[in-house]
Amino acid sequence: MLLYCIALLLGLVFLVLSADRFVDSAAAIAHRYSIPPLLIGILIIGIGTSAPEMLVSAIAASNGTPGLALGNAYGSNIANIGLILGLTALISPIPFESKILRKELPILCGVTFISMWLLFDGVLSRIDAVVLVGLLFTLMAWLIASGRQSQVMASVDGTDTFTEEAEKVAEAHRPNIRNTWVVLVLSLVAMMLSSQGLIWGAEHIARALGVSDLLIGLTILAFGTSVPELAASLAAARKGQHALALGNVLGSNLFNTLGVVGIAGLIAPGNVDPLLMQRDLPLVALMSLSLFIWGVGFRGKPGRINRLEGGTLLVAYLSYITYLATSL
Repeated sequence: MLLYCIALLLGLVFLVLSADRFVDSAAAIAHRYSIPPLLIGILIIGIGTSAPEMLVSAIAASNGTPGLALGNAYGSNIANIGLILGLTALISPIPFESKILRKELPILCGVTFISMWLLFDGVLSRIDAVVLVGLLFTLMAWLIASGRQSQVMASVDGTDTFTEEAEKVAEAHRPNIRNTWVVLVLSLVAMMLSSQGLIWGAEHIARALGVSDLLIGLTILAFGTSVPELAASLAAARKGQHALALGNVLGSNLFNTLGVVGIAGLIAPGNVDPLLMQRDLPLVALMSLSLFIWGVGFRGKPGRINRLEGGTLLVAYLSYITYLATSL
């Protein structure tokens, strides 16, 4: 048991470190080839922070443990909203000032309910997976189009908060292109190896405790793979970059719901644990809907997550984790 715990811990540590290097090198390469700053920000927020979940879920599905993959995806979504946004809002209330992010809120709610509808029959089929991955590519195209439009409109109406903060991120990643490609490849290899060790440890811990793969995915794996989002959001909140903190979570949840679940379904389609539909997905939907209600605002004014609402999210997350822990 000690060996499995060590493998799990080391896998998490090296996964987080290698994912951070992967994102930095990818951003530097993108900047080197003159990709617009806003799109670099979107790619860092979307693909970069979801890379650990995607890789872990792909390996888990290929190893015949799809419960780990689905638990990791939806558990990360719960952690992103409840833990990350809850803590961030307690540090500093989060205004929904960016027009781009306010557009993403209804999309996030929409894809959450679409995934629930696809899994309602208790099966994640390859057709379901193709639908989710297809929606992901459609969303990517929309993000790129919105990013370009935002840059055009910025010259007329003033810079969108998300665009402005993304430009600061791009500036921070000005490339020293020498060795950057080597770092990118090595960090990707390190992510793959650490993910394999993480999955190996998680599988054996689940068997030793006699619990389901889904439960381990919802707790240990979900928290571990959400560490990059947590670090990025808290750092952004301390710097007053609220749009990036919020975009970090929204982008990650969109990619988790569509990309991570979709990849798992393409690799290993099969039955879904009924508890996922009865317990976990309704919580994901409720939290996403809460963000929509708080974020859209009323009478044309953008909303925000204040400290009370942030505390509510955090209490909901801690209560959920406590409930799961008693099930171990």
